[in-house]
Amino acid sequence: MVELIRQAVENYNSVFVFTVENMRNLKFKELREQLKSTSRQVLLPDFSNKVMQISLGRSDSDEIRPGLHKVSKLLHGNTGLCFTNLPKEEVERLFNEYEDYDYARTGSAASEKVELKEGPLGQFSHEMEPSLRKLGLPVRLNKGVVELVSDFVVCEEGKSLSPESAGILRALGLRTAIFRLNLVCRWSPGDFELYIDGPENSDVESA
Repeated sequence: MVELIRQAVENYNSVFVFTVENMRNLKFKELREQLKSTSRQVLLPDFSNKVMQISLGRSDSDEIRPGLHKVSKLLHGNTGLCFTNLPKEEVERLFNEYEDYDYARTGSAASEKVELKEGPLGQFSHEMEPSLRKLGLPVRLNKGVVELVSDFVVCEEGKSLSPESAGILRALGLRTAIFRLNLVCRWSPGDFELYIDGPENSDVESA
């Protein structure tokens, strides 16, 4: 894997670091294939950060090309590398535009507050009432109509989703998780550009 990454540095003009929000393997595979078929891209999201750092070099004394140690410093968390010959504007457009909505999973942070008001829930058939009660919703059947007997907060923004909350969101058809790729930085020979700012990156500056 180390040799694969180092060979990619030689074969492509630029290296981008990106992070992934709400990873969805199928959607990522679609993007990988799209890039591969149109511009011979190589995406490496699954290698460990340590392997990627060793491959590029973690300091100016062991980096394989000048400036790549800056890239290594930004490889933490759920990050990946994109090697490309595309113009940076095209890469920025592709990454900024590529997103997809999906159902949020248990344990993920709620992206918004979802609250249901007391009253009939016309989107559900009477057959759903037992399942909804198992998910914790205070419901009953009223003349064959599923009815919420009191206001109910499904989830609070920023708080972790319980299995029940995730199940309710799915039952409601609410796709609140956004699969998104965020560019962190770009390296090319003699040039380095930082896309994000933050305490963790405070010692890395654009060239």
